[in-house]
Amino acid sequence: MNARQARDLHESRLMKLANVTGVGTGRDEHSGADVIVVFVTRTVPRDRLREEDVVPEQLEGIPVRVLAIGEVDAHDPEL
Repeated sequence: MNARQARDLHESRLMKLANVTGVGTGRDEHSGADVIVVFVTRTVPRDRLREEDVVPEQLEGIPVRVLAIGEVDAHDPEL
């Protein structure tokens, strides 16, 4: 299974986790390996999250990276 397939399989569940604003795929900057990227508003120490809100370290054998991007707002392109 590749990163896109794993993301598609788990995206709806990941989007329900606390602080998660998006899910994508990318490449690890060090190894070049495919990864699943979980975008969050802010990073929270694991011990301060409910167990069900912890982002897994890997899905279907694909590494997961968490990237804090802040709040996401939609903007009207007509404005």
